[in-house]
Amino acid sequence: MIAAPEIPSEFSYTQDTDTRFSSDTDFSEDPDGRGANSAKGKGGKKGKKAAGEKGKGGKGAGRINGHHQENGMENMMLFEVVKLGRSAMQSVVDDWIESYKHDRDVALLDLINFFIQCSGCKGVVSGEMFRNMQNSEIIRRMTEEFDEDSGDYPLTIAGPQWKKFKSSFCEFILVLVRQCQYSIIYDEYMMDTVISLLTGLSDSQVRAFRHTSTLAAMKLMTALVNVALNLSINMDNTQRQYEAERNKMVAKRANDRLELLLQKRKELQENQDEIENMMNAIFKGVFVHRYRDSIAEIRAICIEEIGVWMKLYSDAFLNDSYLKYVGWTMHDKQGEVRLKCLTALQGLYYNRELNARLELFTSRFKDRIVSMTLDKEYDVAVQAIKLLTLVLNTDEVLTPEDCESVYHLVYSAHRPVAVAAGEFLYKKLFSQREPEEEGAPKRRGRQSPNANLIKTTVFFFLESELHEHAAYLVDSLWECGAELLKDWECMISLLLDDPLPGEEALTDRQETALIEIMLCTVRQAAECHPPVGRGTGKRVMTAKEKKTQLDDRTRMTELFAVALPPLLAKYAVDAEKVTNLLQLPQFFDLEIYTTGRLEKHLESLLRQIREIVEKHTDTEVLESCSKTYHALCNEEFTIFNRVDIARSQLLDELVDKFNRLLEDFLQEGEDADEDDAYQVLSTLKRITAFHNAHDLSGWDLFTSNFKLLNTGIENGDMPEQIVIHSLQCTHYVILWHLAKSSEGSSRKDDLVTLRKQMRAFCMMCQRYLTNVNTAVKEQAFTILCDLLLIFSHQMVSGSREHLESLIYSPEDSLQSELLSFILNHVFIDQDDDTNSTDGQQDDEAVKIEALHKRRNLLAAYCKLIIYCVVEMKTGADIFKQYMRYYNDYGDIIKETMSKTRQIDKIQCAKTLILSLQQLFNEMLSELGHGFDRSSSAFCGIKELARRFSLTFGLDQVKTRDAIAMLHKDGIEFAFKDPSPQGEGGPPLNLAFLDILSEFSSKLMRQDKRTVHMYLERFMTFQMALQREDCWLPLISYRNSLQAGGDDDTMSVMSGYSSRGSSIRSKKAKPPAAAAGTSAAKRKLPEEESSSSSEVWQQSMQTPVMMPSPHLTSTTRTRSARPEGQISARSHLGDAVLVLFRSRRGTGLMEEDEEPIVEDVMMSSEGRMDDLNEGMDFDTMDIDLPPSKNRRERSELKPDYFDPASIMDESVRGASLCAAHSG
Repeated sequence: MIAAPEIPSEFSYTQDTDTRFSSDTDFSEDPDGRGANSAKGKGGKKGKKAAGEKGKGGKGAGRINGHHQENGMENMMLFEVVKLGRSAMQSVVDDWIESYKHDRDVALLDLINFFIQCSGCKGVVSGEMFRNMQNSEIIRRMTEEFDEDSGDYPLTIAGPQWKKFKSSFCEFILVLVRQCQYSIIYDEYMMDTVISLLTGLSDSQVRAFRHTSTLAAMKLMTALVNVALNLSINMDNTQRQYEAERNKMVAKRANDRLELLLQKRKELQENQDEIENMMNAIFKGVFVHRYRDSIAEIRAICIEEIGVWMKLYSDAFLNDSYLKYVGWTMHDKQGEVRLKCLTALQGLYYNRELNARLELFTSRFKDRIVSMTLDKEYDVAVQAIKLLTLVLNTDEVLTPEDCESVYHLVYSAHRPVAVAAGEFLYKKLFSQREPEEEGAPKRRGRQSPNANLIKTTVFFFLESELHEHAAYLVDSLWECGAELLKDWECMISLLLDDPLPGEEALTDRQETALIEIMLCTVRQAAECHPPVGRGTGKRVMTAKEKKTQLDDRTRMTELFAVALPPLLAKYAVDAEKVTNLLQLPQFFDLEIYTTGRLEKHLESLLRQIREIVEKHTDTEVLESCSKTYHALCNEEFTIFNRVDIARSQLLDELVDKFNRLLEDFLQEGEDADEDDAYQVLSTLKRITAFHNAHDLSGWDLFTSNFKLLNTGIENGDMPEQIVIHSLQCTHYVILWHLAKSSEGSSRKDDLVTLRKQMRAFCMMCQRYLTNVNTAVKEQAFTILCDLLLIFSHQMVSGSREHLESLIYSPEDSLQSELLSFILNHVFIDQDDDTNSTDGQQDDEAVKIEALHKRRNLLAAYCKLIIYCVVEMKTGADIFKQYMRYYNDYGDIIKETMSKTRQIDKIQCAKTLILSLQQLFNEMLSELGHGFDRSSSAFCGIKELARRFSLTFGLDQVKTRDAIAMLHKDGIEFAFKDPSPQGEGGPPLNLAFLDILSEFSSKLMRQDKRTVHMYLERFMTFQMALQREDCWLPLISYRNSLQAGGDDDTMSVMSGYSSRGSSIRSKKAKPPAAAAGTSAAKRKLPEEESSSSSEVWQQSMQTPVMMPSPHLTSTTRTRSARPEGQISARSHLGDAVLVLFRSRRGTGLMEEDEEPIVEDVMMSSEGRMDDLNEGMDFDTMDIDLPPSKNRRERSELKPDYFDPASIMDESVRGASLCAAHSG
């Protein structure tokens, strides 16, 4: 904590002492700030008019109702003028000053009402209130008249007309003080009244008053600081003039001038004392309390303005007594306030002359500033790094540990943070350059001044140990060090030239890092956009940027076209270096080869690439060679023919060699040795790498590869890598053939050939799904998924109907094998995946790589579900793994559910309920029918159902059909199998109703009644009377459906007592009228009410007590029975159809998923509304206040979730009597 001395509230400014204003030295002194008014001096109390001025201007000449009439703004208040912002602010202020000079009470009343109205208050301070009330009484009266229904007020209202209000408001205050600074502010009336009013408003509990008055007070303080600064300058000038005049000889000294200067200095001193008192009043009355206000915007205003004061008038404010407020507020919980602290400090540290006064503050709060570089708000982190960059101007303030905490941020994914850290790094490490002698020739290559800086960059990159993020480092340094990073001539010299005498050569590791950095700089210069993961989208380049890009591409091409062949020759055996070097031609301007007469260097490059292809078998190296050929084989440039001939010669040799080796290899069969297999594999790898980017259809690779794959199936001893690359090569053959056919110029015979090859290859991949080698199976599975997706029914879209004959739909056996592969190879524990770990289970990198591979396999299969290549119901086996493998695949499964719901809401719901049914059956087979419902397995299924329920979102109308179908399937499943205990026992799957109840909250109120009726048709009368624990799932599910029902007759026994009371209810009230009344009370849509009432009337005419419906076939037609004995299940199926038909035509389900907590809150809130509003009494209407009415109704409502209250003896007896009488 910065210690501050006691500062008196009164000041006498002299030349030899620092100017200081009064401020609190610590929070312990007057913590609530209530003693501020006692120290305000003349600003503490509202001034009164002199006795001789009371009657002056009483009629308010030139005004109507106290408002101005000048500049064509008749009867327009100050607030309206500032709000419109159309007039020059100085003329508005001048008009007010003229009014003040004419009658200051009326003018001040205008100003007071201006501040009141700027706060959004509709009240008006009258002249009588102004004369007879204290400020506290006026503020209390205005608070009573404040309309707080809407939380908006002028400073927070959005909209074009309020957009500039804040700036106009602040400008008015600044201009007002500036225009009054020579006379009016010293009259001990205007400023005292305004300061007193703003101080009182800033202490109000009304946010609008507090916010507006604080902004006004802070801007007023800023304006007074400007006045004080001018006074200080004038006093210094006057003092110098006085000293100069006094030091003259007596004969030449003008005594009159000395007296005038003394008088002027005295007036300036008095004026400064007045300004000091005003600033003391504002600082202690407003700032000290509001800089820790509960509202972040108010705190931010205070910190922003105190930064302005310290910057404007550093002699008075730049000391620890004021800096401490900024230091404390850097710990604010709101990023907006922390940001203002940093920007305020930047303005101070930018001026090096002020650094000496900041030493104590820097030592006290440096650690906090360093920690703010990791702030959760990126804007705050950026400004903290920029502030530390300015702090570097102060010698040895930041320790190496402080600097290292900023260095690593150059690898941040957030680009502004990374760029700021790059500026810090560049200033710290690269700002010191070797001075060049004047007149000496410019040094180039490794002798240039940039050589050591480039080495420093390499050393930093290696020490950071993030060798896969060179592109991020280059992008961070690009804006501040582009000149250094584009010194490719120096980089090439460091790699090719011998070191100078006494210079240490680069190590192999350093050369690798330098090549990687060099490649990243070339890519950044050619593409002019940040690396992947850091960009915010493509932006339009300016003309200057485009010219710079063209110049850089030309220069890099001229340099590397000459240097690349020797670089490849030097590092030909190093796979990592060669891979990076071979990517350079992708960024060349190939026209330079012709215009610059560099054809011989092109020939040298092609020779080097050919030698690298013959030497290496590494996949990355071969793919880089393939991409380089693809980049050079551009038909737009004249070098195309030369490169195409070289490529064709290379491929001819590779294919001939492969066919010859393959024939010998297959003839030898089991006698083939490892050398033969290696020769076949290495040649096949080269061909596969080139086939990825080049069309090799002319070499007929399908026949040879298919023969190899078929032999591998028959013999079963084909080496793993040969099979994998052969599958990949054949896949490329199919895709290139399809690409040529898609152009529309292919013949019918070509389509037939492609169709045969594709289907034969798919069957081959299906056979390899059963291979003993896991890597082979994974490759076959991935290729199969890709082919099924490419050759699905969607391939004919985009006017490609001629490809319809190529459409391939997988058979059921293939779908089953694909699903089995996913279940056996993806949904496994980490420790079980031993195929790729090779005894390195403890290696986290290997585990992460294996997880990525499994995620790719799952994503490939889920795409088949999303694009309807396989049946959606197969997704049930995927969805049921959602909870168990949430950390590994939760995002993939969740996205799949979302996409399938968009395709078909009802089918998606059936798939979800099917996944729960599968888990339930698995649990039964494991635990038996007598399982404990508190077991972890059952609770896990129930939690999964809850998660599924949350994915439906809050819009019940959109998901109405899907949720109803889900309940229908769930009820049928629960009653499908009879009780294993014999007649009278609960059905085998009855506990599934407990799981199904998780979806009850998603049912609309009228649909709950329909589903409840459907449930009753599966129940016998004896089931409703059971109270044992085994029947609790049925009880709880019925309760979840009855909560919020449309009619209070739908109680637990509604279905069983309704037969005896249905005739009475019909006599008492016609069903149509009852339905109409209910609909009117609930204001439901007409079609929903009609469908619900129709279903209800149908249920009234249908016998409820029927034998167990799981014995009733759903295929029986209605005509096979008399009308009064319709099958319960078929009848309720019609009821559900009525429900579905009422909602046909709704759009696809949107992704309106909500957070879990919020959704649960909404669900419980909806249930409470249902309980409170679902009781419709036919006897009488009691007109009670809403709250009391709801309370009494909730007391009358039975507690459906208490088993003891479900049925007491009297209800049971009445229902039995009704049953016997029926």
